[in-house]
Amino acid sequence: MHKCNDFSLFSISSPAGISFFADSQYECLSNGRAIATNHSPQPVSPSPDISLTVCSGQRRQNKVPPRTHRPNRKTYRPMPIFEKCQISADISALMFCLIIACMCDHFEHAFLMPSLLRCVCVQSPQMGTFIGVYLPCLQNILGVILFLRMTWIVGTAGILEAFIIVTMCCSCTMLTAISMSAIATNGVVPAGGSYYMISRSLGPEFGGAVGLCFYLGTTFAGAMYILGTIEILLTYIVPSAAIFKAEKAEEADALLNNMRVYGTCCLTLMALVVFVGVKYVNKLALVFLACVVLSILAISKNEVCLLGNRTLQNHGFDKCMKTEIIDNVTMTTKLWSLFCKGPELNASCSEYFSLNNVTEIQGIPGLTSGVISENLWGSYGPAGMLVEKAIPSVPASDASQDKHMPYVVNDITAFFTLLVGIYFPSVTGIMAGSNRSGDLRDAQRSIPIGTILAIATTTIIYLSCVVVFGACIEGVVLRDKFGDSVKGNLVIGTLSWPSPWVIVIGSFFSCCGAGLQSLTGAPRLLQAIARDGIVPFLQVFGHGKANGEPTWALLLTAVICECGILIASLDAVAPILSMFFLMCYLFVNLACALQTLLRTPNWRPRFKYYHWTLSFLGMSLCLALMFISSWYYALVAMLIAGCIYKYIEYRGAEKEWGDGIRGLSLNAARYALIRLEEAPPHTKNWRPQLLVLLNLDSELSVKHPRLLSFTTQLKAGKGLTVVGSVLEGTYLTRESDGKRAEQSIKSAMASEKTKGFCHVVVSSNLRDGFSHLIQSAGLGGMKHNSVLMAWPASWRQSNDPQSWKNFIETVRETTAAHQALLVAKNVDSFPHQERLAEGTIDVWWIVHDGGLLMLLPFLLQQHKVWRKCKMRIFTVAQLDDNSIQMKKDLQMFLYHLRLNAEVEVVEMHDSDISAFTYEKTLVMEQRSQMLKQMQLSRTEREREVMLHDTRSVYEGICSDHIFINAYLAQLIHDRNTASHAALSDKTDATPERVHMTWTKDKFCTERNRNREPNASVAVRDLFNMKPNQSNVRCMHTAVKLNEVVVNKSQGAHLVLLNMPGPPKSRGGDENYMEFLEVLMEGLNRVLLVRGGGREVITIYS
Repeated sequence: MHKCNDFSLFSISSPAGISFFADSQYECLSNGRAIATNHSPQPVSPSPDISLTVCSGQRRQNKVPPRTHRPNRKTYRPMPIFEKCQISADISALMFCLIIACMCDHFEHAFLMPSLLRCVCVQSPQMGTFIGVYLPCLQNILGVILFLRMTWIVGTAGILEAFIIVTMCCSCTMLTAISMSAIATNGVVPAGGSYYMISRSLGPEFGGAVGLCFYLGTTFAGAMYILGTIEILLTYIVPSAAIFKAEKAEEADALLNNMRVYGTCCLTLMALVVFVGVKYVNKLALVFLACVVLSILAISKNEVCLLGNRTLQNHGFDKCMKTEIIDNVTMTTKLWSLFCKGPELNASCSEYFSLNNVTEIQGIPGLTSGVISENLWGSYGPAGMLVEKAIPSVPASDASQDKHMPYVVNDITAFFTLLVGIYFPSVTGIMAGSNRSGDLRDAQRSIPIGTILAIATTTIIYLSCVVVFGACIEGVVLRDKFGDSVKGNLVIGTLSWPSPWVIVIGSFFSCCGAGLQSLTGAPRLLQAIARDGIVPFLQVFGHGKANGEPTWALLLTAVICECGILIASLDAVAPILSMFFLMCYLFVNLACALQTLLRTPNWRPRFKYYHWTLSFLGMSLCLALMFISSWYYALVAMLIAGCIYKYIEYRGAEKEWGDGIRGLSLNAARYALIRLEEAPPHTKNWRPQLLVLLNLDSELSVKHPRLLSFTTQLKAGKGLTVVGSVLEGTYLTRESDGKRAEQSIKSAMASEKTKGFCHVVVSSNLRDGFSHLIQSAGLGGMKHNSVLMAWPASWRQSNDPQSWKNFIETVRETTAAHQALLVAKNVDSFPHQERLAEGTIDVWWIVHDGGLLMLLPFLLQQHKVWRKCKMRIFTVAQLDDNSIQMKKDLQMFLYHLRLNAEVEVVEMHDSDISAFTYEKTLVMEQRSQMLKQMQLSRTEREREVMLHDTRSVYEGICSDHIFINAYLAQLIHDRNTASHAALSDKTDATPERVHMTWTKDKFCTERNRNREPNASVAVRDLFNMKPNQSNVRCMHTAVKLNEVVVNKSQGAHLVLLNMPGPPKSRGGDENYMEFLEVLMEGLNRVLLVRGGGREVITIYS
């Protein structure tokens, strides 16, 4: 080692003559991790052998690190290095990484970064199955419940029911351990243990919810162990240390207050120990485990005093007798003074004391005594019930003073389900091995073997204790929870040898160790959840001290643990943590069953002794135990987990962990799509599955984002929504633009809260692109049945007629595909998220379209924006219609449809065609013709004149019967008819309908006449044009209907109109756009609706 001042020097050479020089920074940390950073490796002269020269100079410390921090040189091992080092283009960096890795005692991995060499040698974990998994599980499983409550559970429930309780709980943990072993052996399980397994198997939502529940369970376990520690201290070790003291009637409350005070002090002390150094906690773990084992192995005997059949608290007397003879004189004992008003023989005594004798029995009569038959069955009772032996006694007439006498009584009401909740924490702790997975030499082998062996061992111990306690200890002693009948000793301590203090001290240290382990593990679990970033409000708890210790997480853990301590009752805290642990175990079993049933390709656990039925049985058993223990605690735990789940779902970070829930969703979606494909949906299940066609600007931003808002309001989050758009070009040249457009649309969907799918198509032209979307959007039975698009508001000002032609072609293709069409005019004025004031949604029902016009307002009213709006339905009656009967029929129809709406019948009579209508039609045709001529070349214009003669006069007839007459007809220019003024006079004089009856002879005559020589001029005098009579009539109808709609619905929040179909002949497309424009003129928000050709609403349930 050569000392340097400002940098570390590494000289690396090899026998092959390759030598390297590196100007680097090197440090070997105290935790066995060596880190080196190289900025500018440069080659130097060759050297005959491999050598390493390290000069370490640190600017901050200005001294060489101590020798204890330096890695030892070891033999060069090339194969493991090449397996764990990432190959870099810089061979000097690679060689440097190899040498550094070889110097470490043991290494886990070494990795390189191309831009900055960072070679890390992590000390390989050396913990095996016995030390790393078996003993930690054993220590966590055998704990406070075994010493403080096991005898009471056996005495209260009886041997048979206690055996059932132990079997159920141990079976639950064994099945969970099998599932956990399968998950743990399906790949590398880093630090984080059970939380990592659940979150990566079930996804961030379930993982975060169950992880936090497991954290709360571990925290409350710490509170339970601390309460157990204080109970042992104040009840069995130093009872005189109690701060609050009271008479027998208030003794329970005083004990709870003492638990709170001493528990808080103990929690503070343990938190300080954990904060100062965790390594001391780990070193004491084996000492605490040794105390547990020694306590279990001890055995002894004791005696119990009975008055009649009642058990006495053996505190204030030393002899179990009423009187004794001393020097031939009968003297009263201390027991006499407890039941009588004085020590005199003639003193007034308790009636029951006078009527019954005092007997002394063996507290532990042994296996041959036959007490096993008395202890087979349970002895449940309410709080305050006397603990009595099944022997004859003389009852007293007045039992009012019994509560003041030194009898042993039940402190709580005992029943079977309560005992299950109290006992279950004694079998938890099976995750202790998996939580240390990062410290195990071979986690995939150690976790299954160690955990299952630990559970098997503790199961044998618990079942043996049930039998031994029930067969050896008197029933009244077993039911004495605090050992009052055995001079205040721990009941299980009556079995100890050579003194009860063996078990008392052993259980005390066991509870201390378990509490420290809980306060150590819980903050690290919270820190792991916080660092995953799935719960935003927990981000602060991911930070800690410089060495990584979770300071803030420890503080939160101490606060939650204090809440458990304030409960002050071990029997009340135990069911709470049982809920959280059972929920965690439930989801471990669910994760294994899910992965097995889905048969995901990555599910290849090395542990083969599992089956999905075992996982499902374990999951069912966990759920059953939750409700058996406490149904209201189970509901609260599920509510907490559900709230956390929904919070992570809506606010949490997006994580893709390849979890089983995603695989389940894919399988469920595939199954549902196949089922949907079997038959078309029934009318009762029909809802608008929308394909929203968006236009993008030159910056690939959405032109009309309010169209997405309207989609959200119409769908209310239900059904299918596909948002599509088209880019012109080829996919090879605009692939990046397609992705940008997709991201832009997704951003707009997120801001408008539209849930659905995005589909961007690159096509040679917009028409083909929209056609492809209409034909192919969706999958299987989950396809759209309606198309929503915006009205091309600026089609008149556009120089490119292709914009409105694409619109009309889209209308034609939706009709051909039997899909409904919704066209929104002035969509930018539609409401966003603000709620509309009271108003109306007006429906102009001219033609029955399957009920879509009536269904859409109802769906809008389900959204908060339109909830205050009322629906009004207008229908049009002709001169010969019965308006009153039409209104009644429509009201009855709405009643059967369960729709609330006002009905109004509007009468429209035939009237004369006004000059305004005639002029408007003429301007429309002149504009259409002028634009057509401007776009045609001279040759095309001549060809147009010749082709004009032979066009079918039957083309262009309206494809819909929305209005009384046809909407559109073929343009006919009759040059031989009267002049413009003459025709106007004629229409003013005779309000007759325009007849369009054509015969074959008339058609031939007209064709031959147009072929006269003067027609070859091909120049039309636009000022001498006369409008087509059919167009005049259609325009007249549109104007009249618009006047009625504007008069009735101008103040409505939304107007829904039947949308007529486009003409069959494309020559009348522009006139069709004009008619629609006239129809919607003067209205703010309009939704044109065209049905898809099927019924979408029904009167049947």
